[in-house]
Amino acid sequence: MSETFNIDHKQIDVKQDLFTWSNLISLSRILIVVPVVYLHYTNGQQITWLITALVIYGIVSDYLDGFVARITNQVSEWGKILDPVADKFCAFFLFLYATYVDIIPLWFFLLEVGRDAVIVIGSAFIQHLRGKVAMAVMSGKISVNVLGLYWMAAFFFPQEVEVHFMLMGASVALMFYSFFDYLHRFNLIRKGVEFN
Repeated sequence: MSETFNIDHKQIDVKQDLFTWSNLISLSRILIVVPVVYLHYTNGQQITWLITALVIYGIVSDYLDGFVARITNQVSEWGKILDPVADKFCAFFLFLYATYVDIIPLWFFLLEVGRDAVIVIGSAFIQHLRGKVAMAVMSGKISVNVLGLYWMAAFFFPQEVEVHFMLMGASVALMFYSFFDYLHRFNLIRKGVEFN
């Protein structure tokens, strides 16, 4: 039986534009990964002001793209794809590097990648089934932020092991919580619930 309510609790005018300011901000976030990894590795894993500036830009851009999309009324199908793809691209390579230099455990990296892969497959299925991409859930956004805090603690303060364990535990809990939140949303959309 098909549901008629909108799972996002509001109707948003979603455009088809690719070249918007918010989408360009999302794309620019991808560009920070290579210099951050290169500079950190070639500087003997020392933090420089440029690495710090690039990481700060990555964090700010993650909030800025959505803010710009809303205030300019440029929420787009492309943006719903580019923003999480930029997040997952950055997370994948920054966590891969952190695993390589042994500041984040391999099992954590594999858990994160496995979870993200299942969510991406589910999103692709929804896009194929309904012709559009579902927006991220709030628990997913919170999970990404805590993951980011964990990565920053491990990257900038590798000696603070107790903080790492605390943020790692919070990250794992939120990854599982948001995964089941996405699964619930996936099942509702698959059954016919409306979404933006």
